[in-house]
Amino acid sequence: MNARIETVTVGDFQANCFILIGKTNQAIVIDPGAEPELIITVLEKHKLTVCAYMLTHGHFDHVGALAKLYTSMPAPIGLHKADLQWTFTKENSMPPFYDNPKQPCEITRLLEDGQEFTDAGLKYRVISTPGHTPGSVCFLFHEENLLFSGDTLFAGSVGRTDLPGGSSRILNASLRKIAALPPITIIYPGHGPSSDLKHETKHNFFMQSLM
Repeated sequence: MNARIETVTVGDFQANCFILIGKTNQAIVIDPGAEPELIITVLEKHKLTVCAYMLTHGHFDHVGALAKLYTSMPAPIGLHKADLQWTFTKENSMPPFYDNPKQPCEITRLLEDGQEFTDAGLKYRVISTPGHTPGSVCFLFHEENLLFSGDTLFAGSVGRTDLPGGSSRILNASLRKIAALPPITIIYPGHGPSSDLKHETKHNFFMQSLM
């Protein structure tokens, strides 16, 4: 595998922030949700520079550390345009746990289905997977058989659809797209432990119901 993965679990909602390290001293930071100082400590420990911040969706517990991280380590930010409309507004908060996230700069990577990027020497593709939010996406690192699924798919469960912009019907369509990936694909979700697609299609009720 060309990538090393550091998982930093942050915030009151225990969201997973993933730091992907390629063969260089660069890293991709996926979903920096809270505790920016902790994330920076991990980056500095490995002597890493950030080449991209990639967001699976816009909820506060996945983007809350972005502004402070960007101030310390500027890099392009990727977010789907459907979520950009509300991510940095007062509606995206849950006092007293999370204030609304601050927008650090112009979002230069407006994510769409099928886009491909190469960061830190790692190639990956954006898969649009709305349902949890209108702009939810997953990041597929095909050569490494890795999928960062945000709050679309968890080990044993799926993302909730009762929040504004959520839809169980649309989420089911997104899960079908994920189910079509190779069974050996390792799933790194926005909360909880990792899994693999073979296990989820056999044991996850929500995935079984699609078969």
